[in-house]
Amino acid sequence: MGKASDWLREERRKILGDWAAVCLQCGFAQRYFDESEDELPPACPDCGGELRSHCPSCGARFSSVFAVDCEACGAPLRPAELRGVPIRKKR
Repeated sequence: MGKASDWLREERRKILGDWAAVCLQCGFAQRYFDESEDELPPACPDCGGELRSHCPSCGARFSSVFAVDCEACGAPLRPAELRGVPIRKKR
């Protein structure tokens, strides 16, 4: 990606949050900042499912609500489909 897209990504993160948490059951997503990680709900506020904000293999946080594999170790963060629909488009 070019410099313009990198700049836009960083600007979004400054406003929306650096990291992402997603519900494995319903797909609810929430962005958050470093300093507000302790304020994440323990479970999904919509369905009560597991709200994941760290890789289960290496503990790294993830920066995209559409992430299905960990950027750090490559392990799966969650199933690649939600309700039969792929989370990421195939290239």
